[in-house]
Amino acid sequence: MRHVALIAGAAAAALVAAGAITYAVAGDDGGSTTPSAESADAGFARDMAVHHQQAVEMSYIVRDRTKDEEVRRLAYDIAQTQANQRGMMLGWLDLWGLPKVSSEPPMTWMGMGDMASGKDGALMPGMATNTEMKKLGELSGKQAEVFYLQLMTDHHKGGIHMAEGCVEKCRVGVEKRLAQGMVDAQQSEIGLMADLLKARGAAPRP
Repeated sequence: MRHVALIAGAAAAALVAAGAITYAVAGDDGGSTTPSAESADAGFARDMAVHHQQAVEMSYIVRDRTKDEEVRRLAYDIAQTQANQRGMMLGWLDLWGLPKVSSEPPMTWMGMGDMASGKDGALMPGMATNTEMKKLGELSGKQAEVFYLQLMTDHHKGGIHMAEGCVEKCRVGVEKRLAQGMVDAQQSEIGLMADLLKARGAAPRP
């Protein structure tokens, strides 16, 4: 419980900080240059918005499939944090006057446009397939908890990889800091989810 409370506190702090910087992003790189549609800044914002949306969906599904307070609280924190961050990233694209979709494959901005085939809805590494999302909605209780924690662990690993790419390649300072915050928070949550899985006699997927 203490670990979940710490994660919740960190998530709340991140939301406050996120709200404070949303509209400061346009000139944060120290100049007046707006990122291009092909830039890492725009690519990360587009791709991570999609990635985050699935995490939000998974989290709300599991909250309806279990009564376990630890898992429900974690799922709520993930949903709220990632929904807020998604809104920020889409807002930045609006501020920059850039499209929210691209004809290029996901992760092209990282030089990894061929990383995910998109098969069965898994558009980027770590994302759950449509079949897995359907299965999550059909499970309940401990089975739903374990499957959610396994899916979200994979999801976070994929998200961390993308966020690290932004830390390296993005030019807008506030976006780089948001990406680093994602890395730090999701690494902590992966540790928490490993503990929750162990308590349920399970482990992350290989």
